[in-house]
Order: sequence, then structure tokens, then C-alpha cells
Amino acid sequence: MIPALDIDPFCTAFFDDPYPAHAAMRDAGPVVYLPRYDIHAVARYDDVRAMLLDWGSYTSARGVGISDFAKEKPWRLPSLLLETDPPLHDRTRKLMDKVLSPAAVRGLREAFAVAAEALIDDLLARGTFDAVRDLAEAYPLTVFPDAVGMPAENRRFLLPYGNMVFNSFGPRNSFFEEAVADAEPVLAWVQAQSKRDALSATGFGAAIHAAADDGDISEAEAEILVRSLLTAGVDTTVNGLCAAVYCLARFPAAFEKLRADPSLARAAFEEAIRLESPVQTFFRTTTRDVTIGGEMVPEGTKILMFLGAANRDPRRWDQADTFDMTRRNAGHVGFGAGIHACVGAVLARMEGELVLAALARKVSRLEITGEPKRRYNNTLRGMASLPMCMVAG
Repeated sequence: MIPALDIDPFCTAFFDDPYPAHAAMRDAGPVVYLPRYDIHAVARYDDVRAMLLDWGSYTSARGVGISDFAKEKPWRLPSLLLETDPPLHDRTRKLMDKVLSPAAVRGLREAFAVAAEALIDDLLARGTFDAVRDLAEAYPLTVFPDAVGMPAENRRFLLPYGNMVFNSFGPRNSFFEEAVADAEPVLAWVQAQSKRDALSATGFGAAIHAAADDGDISEAEAEILVRSLLTAGVDTTVNGLCAAVYCLARFPAAFEKLRADPSLARAAFEEAIRLESPVQTFFRTTTRDVTIGGEMVPEGTKILMFLGAANRDPRRWDQADTFDMTRRNAGHVGFGAGIHACVGAVLARMEGELVLAALARKVSRLEITGEPKRRYNNTLRGMASLPMCMVAG
């Protein structure tokens, strides 16, 4: 029998401290039932990863949020990457993998590194700053839209847009309502930025629209893919950078290890993604009767995958709640897994590595100087404010 747990994964108390509930779900069994929302959930690493890899049994095409697209009209346009399955998914994913190829990302490395160095120099000159606004948001909002080919004006609209989209994967609660309260100008701006004539002749956006010229996708699909890129390319990186700086400030010994060997910057960012899991959850819908841990779950069931709980599962990770940049953390699900794994992960990893490497070379001390404040979102785990200071080294 599948255990039922009275857990609300979409409330303030849960967002403030999800870890006791994560442990309760993992300990209860491979699959649990959350009657508050009439959904099932998996929180153990092995079960979450297995679902991510089995798109045939656990579809994304019926929505990666709580809404079932087979039963209700989507509030927004479904993502051509996250919310499609093969063969449509293969066509769009192949294109985006080409646009965001390792070679294309490497071509951006020098400019991104210069921007990271300049940012850390500026923050050192200031001494005190908010690590969310002045670092974690400032860096991606500088380099990523440049790579897409967007103009400089109104880039901060990308933040409320991403907040809106990721909140929409949860229930229609107060977080969703607040996120969409002033949606019209944000949606209009993002839609305008996705059009060919709004983008430079070079960059990821132009490359996507060029695929429409070649007949690989339609012009309408090109605009949707640019919007998908704008959704995925900012918020998750913002929260990942914030998580990394937060971890290094809380664990001075780890920061000293990074200072001694800046080549650990990539590993430090990866470990922060595992430990803090900026993307906490995604849904799948069963396409048939499935068996999880010996229990039958019927076709058409919404299952919430707790990526954050899987990334701290002691069945998979030794000292799972500890930040250890030297651990073998390959296989974490912070960027998903399988055919729907984050298409922009290679870019996010480079951004994280460059910022942390600049910190390691230039900064001798990181310190949290005020009470961190959480930003509440139905899908993402991040902060609204993280007062800090740092000293040159």
C-alpha cells in the first residue's frame, strides 16, 4: 500500500525548511501519495533518476507542472523542449544542442571570463553588497542576453518572467497569483524579444531563427524556442550562483580549499547545485500502469519528482547534507537527466566556474553580514536577498 503523507510542498513553511519533509518522504517508501493535491511523489535518488530516464512511461508532454494538458488547457504555451516527447522533442532538442554546442559555448568563454573578473573587482571595491542582486543576478543578466543577441534595455524583465513560468508549474496558489499579477507587460516584452528583428545578427537567437530559414522548424517554433531559452538561461543560473556563494561563505574551510586551488571552481559549482538544487521539483504523468517499489501506480497519474530530495538522499551520497567539492558528485539530478536534461547546463556550468574562479583568485574572505531572505517559488529554491562583504586577497 502506498503511504499517504500530509505534506504541502507548495507552502512557505516547506520552502523555508524542506529537508524534514524530504526525509519523511524518502523514509516512507519509493513512492508516496500527497492527498492535499491528489498527486503521487518520489523523493529517493534511484526512483527520481529512473523516472527522468524513462520518458516512455513518464511523459513530459502532458505538462511538467501539476496541470495535466490532456485534461485542461495550458495557462501558457507548452515548452517545445521540456514538455514534448519524441519525435517532436528530438527535432527541437537536436537543434538546441547544436545552437548550445560545447564549441559554441567555448567561443564565449573569454568574454564571459572578462565579465566575471570585472564584476568581482567592482564588488571588492564596494566591499559590501547583496549577493543576489549584485552578483547572482547581475552576472547572468549581463552575459547571457549578450550571447542570445538581445538589446540592453529592460533585461531585468527576464527575472519576473522566469519567476512566473516556474511558479506556473505548481498549483494556483498565492505565489502563482503574485507572479502573474503584472504579467501583461512582461509577457509582451518577452514575446517581442523572441522575434527575429529584435535580435542581433549573431548569437543564439539568430542561430535559432536561421533554422527556420533552413526549414528545420517553423518561424513560430523559432520564437517559442527563443522564449524557452530565455526562461531556462537566467533563473536557474541566478539561483545556482547564489547557492554556490552561499555555500562558500558558510563553509570557510571549503573556500580556503578553493582559494588554494582555483581549478576546483567547476567542482564547487557542481556541488552547490547538488546540495541546494535550484530546481527542486518537476512533474511527470504516467502513460500506463507502472510499478514503483512494488506498488502499482495507474495510468494518468501526476507524479512529483523531488530533485532536491534525491540530491540529498543518504542512500546515494555519503554525508549528503555536507558541502564537499571534492566528492564524486557525477550523477546528481540538479540539471535533470535523460532526454529532457537542461539544455543550457553547459552554459550555466561555465558561468558558475568563471565566477567562482575569479572569487578564488581575488578574494581572501567571504562573509554573510545579514539575515538571508528566501524567494518563494513553486519550483525553484533561491534567495531574495543575501547581504555579504568580501575582502581582497
